Amino acid sequence: MAIFITQMILRTVTASLVKDYSASGQINYPDAVFDYCNVTLAYSHTGREDRIQLQLWLPSPGRFQNRWLSTGGGGFAINSGSKFIAGGPVYGAAGGLTDGGFGGFDNQLDAVFPTANGTANWNAIYSIGYEAHQELALIGKAFTQSFYETQEKQYAYYMGCSEGGREGWSQVQRFPDLFDGVIIGAPAIHYGQQQVNHLFPDVVEQTIGYYPPPCEMEKIMNLTIAACDAIDGKVDGVVARSDLCKLHFNVNSTIGQPYHCPATTTSEALRRKKRVSVSYTTPAQNGTVSAEGALAASIMLEGLHTQDGKQAYMWYQPGSAFSDAETQYNADTDSWELSITALGGEWVARFLELRAADNLDTLQNVTYDTLKEWMQLGWTRYADSLQTQWPDLTAFHEAGGKILHYHGESDASIPTSSSVRYHDSVRRTMYPGQTYNDSIAALGDWYRLFLVPGAAHCELNPYEANGPFPQTNIGVMIDWVENGVFPTTLNATHLAGPSLGANAQLCAFPLRPLWTNNGSSMECVYDQASIDTWHYDLDAWSLPLY
Repeated sequence: MAIFITQMILRTVTASLVKDYSASGQINYPDAVFDYCNVTLAYSHTGREDRIQLQLWLPSPGRFQNRWLSTGGGGFAINSGSKFIAGGPVYGAAGGLTDGGFGGFDNQLDAVFPTANGTANWNAIYSIGYEAHQELALIGKAFTQSFYETQEKQYAYYMGCSEGGREGWSQVQRFPDLFDGVIIGAPAIHYGQQQVNHLFPDVVEQTIGYYPPPCEMEKIMNLTIAACDAIDGKVDGVVARSDLCKLHFNVNSTIGQPYHCPATTTSEALRRKKRVSVSYTTPAQNGTVSAEGALAASIMLEGLHTQDGKQAYMWYQPGSAFSDAETQYNADTDSWELSITALGGEWVARFLELRAADNLDTLQNVTYDTLKEWMQLGWTRYADSLQTQWPDLTAFHEAGGKILHYHGESDASIPTSSSVRYHDSVRRTMYPGQTYNDSIAALGDWYRLFLVPGAAHCELNPYEANGPFPQTNIGVMIDWVENGVFPTTLNATHLAGPSLGANAQLCAFPLRPLWTNNGSSMECVYDQASIDTWHYDLDAWSLPLY
C-alpha cells in the first residue's frame, strides 16, 4: 500500500484490533458497540524536523459505508480523543484525529508554544490554525480507500465543537472541496476577542471593587432561569428564549433574594477556572443578593465596552452561568478575592506576551481599554491563522457542501451571539441584493444555524438539565448529503432531566421556538424584536468583525 501526498513523508504505521468497543453515554452520537482497527500513523514534512501523528478508527468491513469523519479539538487541544472519533464507526465511517505535531495526542498547543527562546512557534500555530486538519482529511481519506480497497464514492464529513468548531470553519473557508458536510458547534472563530473575553468579568469585579461569592452569582443565574422559563410558553426549567429574557428580565429584581451554598472540599482540577490539581476548602456561603452583585452581573451581560462607551465584544445570554466571574476564598482574610480566569490569562501571558506561563500573576492596572487592546493584538498577530471569520463561502457552496452549525443558548464560554453574527455575515456577504427573508432562505438551502435551548458549551447544562441536545447530528448530515433529506428542524433528544428520552425539534435561526396550549405545541416563529437582540454594534473596531 502506497500513499503519496506532496511535501509529506509517511514514517510509521501501527495497528491493533479492538473488539466490542462500547460507545455509550455520549451526547454526540447514540450508544453503539462495534469492532474497529485502531491505526496510528506518523508522517513528517520535507524540510522540517517535525512528526505529526494521526489516529484512525477503521470499522469492520461489514460496518463501513464509504464514509470518512474528521474530528476536532477544544480549548488549546487539536483533538478531543474518543469524544468525537467514535462517532465515525457508529455511522459507518472511518474516523480520524491528529496530534498536530505537538508531541502526542494528549499534548495541547500550549505544550509547544512559545519556543524555548521565547519566540512564537509559527509551525504549531499554522498547524492548529488549518494545516493539520487539511492533512488529516487528505491522508485519512486516501488511507481509508486503500485499506478497504474501494474506488466507490467516499463521502467526507467533519465534526467539532469550540476550538474544534473553529477548526471546521478553517477547512470550509480554505479548502472548499475537502468535505461534503461539516458539523460545527459553538466555534471559537473570533479568536483574538474570544480568549481575552474570558477576563472581562475579572476586570468588572476589579473595576467596581466587589468580588461576589460564587454562590451569589449562581443565585442570580438561577433566578434568571426561573423568571424566564415560562416566557417561551412552556414551564420546563429551560430558557428556550434567552432573547425574550434579554428584553424583559431586570437583574435588579434579584437584589435581596437569599442564597445558601454548603461548604465544600474538592480538587481545583474540577473547576473550570484553574488547571492545577490541588485540594481546597470553600466555606458555606450565606447571604442575600447585593446591589453590587447585581451591578456586576448587569455590566457583564452588556458585554465589553471601552471606557468611552464603544462596544468591543459580545457576552453570554441571560441564564448562562457566571463561570468566568468565579472568585476564590482567602482563608487568611476571610474574604472573597479575584481569581484570574486561566484560559484568558494563559492566552495573554503565553500567546500575546510570549511567556511560558499558565496564567497572569495580576490584573493590576488592567482596564476595559486594556482588554480591547489585547483583543486587537491577538486579532492582528493571528489574523491569518487562528482568527477564522472569512464570510465568503461561495467556493464551498459551489462545491456542493452542507453546513450544520449549532450553539448552546446557555453557553458560558463562547457567546451564542458570535455564531449568530457569523451566520448573518455570510448571509449579507453572499446574498447582498436580496431581501432578508429571501437571503435567509437561499443561505438555509446549504448552511443552517440551530440554537440549542438550555445547552451549555458543547455539553449538557446541569442548571437546565431538562434541555434537549442534538445527539444525532452525524445521521442528520448523512441524510442531508447522501439522501437529500433537508433538516427543516434539527432532531434533538432529552438526555437528562424529567423529559429524559423524549424527542425534540430545534428551530433554524432566525426562527425561534414558541409553545402554545400549555406547552404542548411548539411553533418556529419569526420575531423581529427578538432577532434584534442578537446583533451587536461593535463600534469599537474600525475593521469589520464578521
